[in-house]
Amino acid sequence: MLAVPLQVVDNFLLQYNAGQVLLALLILSTLAALPLKSLKVIGINTVVFGLIFMLTPGSLAPVQYRFLGVALLFVGPLLVVSARR
Repeated sequence: MLAVPLQVVDNFLLQYNAGQVLLALLILSTLAALPLKSLKVIGINTVVFGLIFMLTPGSLAPVQYRFLGVALLFVGPLLVVSARR
């Protein structure tokens, strides 16, 4: 009974790699944090996703996402330090 819907979901998810999924989660979580109007929360979110991108195995995501992780690890602390509170 559940085999048909799971096959449809599996076929859809096979089109994407882990880096693309993490990038979509980064964008969605940043958009979700915008109503809070807290630069610190966005900076911490950026640092956490930078670490996740850096620790993702190379077999799951291309090397470009590791470079994105390095960039996020530089930008995130700048956002946290530049926050007022």
